[in-house]
Amino acid sequence: MSAAPTQPRRIRIGIDTGGTFTDVVAFDEDSGELITTKTPSTPSNPADGFINGVHKVLDLLGATGADVTAVCHGTTVATNKLLEGKVEQLGFITSEGYEFMLEIARQAVPDGYGNSYFWVKPPRIVPADYVKTVGGRLDFEGNELRPFDEEQAVAAARWFKDHGITTIGVCFLHSYANDGHELRMREILRREHPDAVVSISSEVLREYREYERSMTTLVDAAVKPNVSRYVTNIHTRLDDFTGATDSGRERIPFYIMKSNGGVLSADEVVHQPITTVLSGPAAGALGAGLIARKAGFDKVLTCDGGGTSTDVSVVLAGEPTLTTEGTVGAYPSKIPMIDVVTVGAGGGSIAWITPEGTLKVGPQSAGADPGPLCYAKGGTEPTITDAHVVLGRIPPHLLGGEIPLDTEAAKAGIDALAAKLGIDPDRCATGILEISAWNQANALRQVSVKRGLDVRDFMLATFGGSGSLLACRLVDILDLAGVVVPQNPGNVSAFGLLTVDVKNDYVQTSVSKHANLDHAAVQKTFDELTDKAAKALDAEGFSRDQHRYTRTVDLRYFGQAFEVRVTAPEGHAGQPIDAAYADLVADAFHAEHRALYGYDFKGDPQQQVEWVNLRVTGVGPITRPELREIGDNTGQAGVTERARTSTRSVCFDADQGYVDTDVYWRPNLRAGDVLSGPAIVEEFGSTVPVHPGFTVRVDAIGNLVITKEA
Repeated sequence: MSAAPTQPRRIRIGIDTGGTFTDVVAFDEDSGELITTKTPSTPSNPADGFINGVHKVLDLLGATGADVTAVCHGTTVATNKLLEGKVEQLGFITSEGYEFMLEIARQAVPDGYGNSYFWVKPPRIVPADYVKTVGGRLDFEGNELRPFDEEQAVAAARWFKDHGITTIGVCFLHSYANDGHELRMREILRREHPDAVVSISSEVLREYREYERSMTTLVDAAVKPNVSRYVTNIHTRLDDFTGATDSGRERIPFYIMKSNGGVLSADEVVHQPITTVLSGPAAGALGAGLIARKAGFDKVLTCDGGGTSTDVSVVLAGEPTLTTEGTVGAYPSKIPMIDVVTVGAGGGSIAWITPEGTLKVGPQSAGADPGPLCYAKGGTEPTITDAHVVLGRIPPHLLGGEIPLDTEAAKAGIDALAAKLGIDPDRCATGILEISAWNQANALRQVSVKRGLDVRDFMLATFGGSGSLLACRLVDILDLAGVVVPQNPGNVSAFGLLTVDVKNDYVQTSVSKHANLDHAAVQKTFDELTDKAAKALDAEGFSRDQHRYTRTVDLRYFGQAFEVRVTAPEGHAGQPIDAAYADLVADAFHAEHRALYGYDFKGDPQQQVEWVNLRVTGVGPITRPELREIGDNTGQAGVTERARTSTRSVCFDADQGYVDTDVYWRPNLRAGDVLSGPAIVEEFGSTVPVHPGFTVRVDAIGNLVITKEA
């Protein structure tokens, strides 16, 4: 009698591609088991590192491609395209008379006017000679003042075709209120220039402010070809691996992380690539926020340290804060995104000397290839990782010994830099780390203090391969409440990918003073946006009883230039819009304005509230993995006997020199264990140096909770 066929397992995989490593987490939905691993990234073709990670994690689980039920991916393809400034052959079509919109831009200088003497205006995303205009005009309510000039539209399409420009963004004045002219322009481009990739602003961002809408549309167009090729390549290789190509099996769901904290199917992402510009950092903030809340912390700053940069954000009650005022590189992108600030202070950030003779760290990075000096892959300049190696704060290997490090090469590089500065090598190495810590601290201040938050009320959740290396110093600098280091911190972003829902955002500008608000019109707009969200969730495979909707509104005091976003009461599509509902929204605005700026005008009849943008977010929920409790130390041997692996000489302070420091293997720690610094806690993908004067407690789910001793 033959054995019954084995039922396939149900395994979901999250993969976050970073500059140095590709992080992988697999979740077995039947057993609840979580497996984490890493594999080197492959910058020349990130898809190779992605597939290598899938193979590796399934081998660890003893599973096959047939067991995979879904894959969720955080990618930096769109971000890198913009950060590297490799935007070429991009055309722009706009309203007649507005051909210099991009050149005029906004009267703003990065870092304030104190920097204006040294700041050089960057090149426009589209050079002036690649901008074409088309006649026709709408007013702010969408009424046609002058008809669309089809002859000019045809001439523009043919000009781009003749000059070989195949990526084009279209933004006409007031098209957020009426998309008719833009839709006709796209039809003409398809007919006259069928090879062109086109983005139109009424589909990318349906809200006012022509410059920001134009830039967001152009960014979407610029990254569309790269994202499309990358996603299509990976999806095809996943089909080959899981057997969908030959066996007739349905394609496994393949989701891409969006900047707003949700995911979208790969098939839809190719039509909305701009939504992925902060894909990886968004997943990390979500994962860390979920873990920290499970540990009992509702006010959290996240610090995601990678090989190239460190990303920081704010998480309140498990939810990262959102913004629509983000930028990627030099390009504003007014899409809903998790409020992340990035600083060039990753493990590969290079230490260098300015012409004035001062020490600087970053933003230049050695990346994954050639990497830091200690990687022995051809790097020529000392990095943050080299400083940690020289000072003994990280072991002479990575990934539990899989990647050996060349300590002597790192020491030679630090010695040479110290000689140029005329200081002791150990002081040079600690100086590199001190500058890096202050760079990170300033980024954390930007997302907290500059947002009206008291940083002293917050715990710091550190993750990423290098995120926890400076945790104790950040507590000192910022006077933080403490630090939470999750288990497998190097894989928190990949874990976050398994915790996110499918999300789609829709917006419509509708400017009106609160006293004159047409409640029926607001209801109609919310209903239309909700209908769009519902259809998108239908296409993603969610039944109507699974759909969730959240309303948000952008408001301001009349005369202000920028808005404050608030969540509308109840937050679901069934709530009727009436005067009482509108007053609740206005009250929420007053409270949020006071929280952000320290004042509000509630009750002042001279200061009227103005409604600006109406938004609906459609959510399709997924099953999240549970965070399990680890074994406690009841009846176990002491932590020193059980988890200590060695002792090595470590420098925490150049003035104090090197001290003998116990090294602990984190997987052998139990809930309730307590360590006192100086100590080093190591695991497969990360290291936590615990400075003298700090205490570490292991909580019930395996987090390291670090606090400063009284």
